[in-house]
Amino acid sequence: MKIAVHKIIVAVFVLFGSQLSIAAEIQNPPPPTGPPGLPIDGGLVAMFFVALVLGYFMSRKYLFNKKSSL
Repeated sequence: MKIAVHKIIVAVFVLFGSQLSIAAEIQNPPPPTGPPGLPIDGGLVAMFFVALVLGYFMSRKYLFNKKSSL
């Protein structure tokens, strides 16, 4: 019986929480922090090499741990 009461309480909070989020007033977005069109190259080369190394190790792990189909 106690479990059913907890489920009902949780369901009521979820329903009322969604109604409050839908009824929230729309606020103005914050002003932009810089001029538009800023470049996105901070550490881009490093991220590329990290992604290559991570992809190599993950594919190697997958290939060596894969079980045969026979």
